[in-house]
Amino acid sequence: MPSIDSSVIRELAELLTETGLTEIEVEQGGSRLRVARQVVGSYMAAPAAAPVAAAPAAAAPAEAAKPKGPPAGAVPSPMVGTVYVAPEPGKPPFVKVGDKVKEGDTLMIVEAMKTMNPIQSPKSGTITEVCVANGEPVEFGQTLVVLA
Repeated sequence: MPSIDSSVIRELAELLTETGLTEIEVEQGGSRLRVARQVVGSYMAAPAAAPVAAAPAAAAPAEAAKPKGPPAGAVPSPMVGTVYVAPEPGKPPFVKVGDKVKEGDTLMIVEAMKTMNPIQSPKSGTITEVCVANGEPVEFGQTLVVLA
């Protein structure tokens, strides 16, 4: 096995920090190098000990006052896939802002692995926000719509 150049590891680690990635893998000349890090919530929130960090730290309490996470009434995607807001191309969307829905009404469809999965309203309410566009990829937990 060829010797590992520690400067390459340091450069990859810096790249992880700069980009916010948690893992990077490089293959070159038959050798493969993988650098990964665990991101813990408190690790990212810890302010730097430098005096320059005093100004951003003062802004942190104002940001902390904002609720983190999805808004109240958010309907998250239960899976990774592609979202469709209408039953088929050219048809009107299932819902739009201002529509009243009942529990169990179809809000949109998420296609995952060639399977169309209807996303149903978890409760009755009014659509206050549609957070995705037709044909857009969505992640697990991503807010699709907000109900009031």
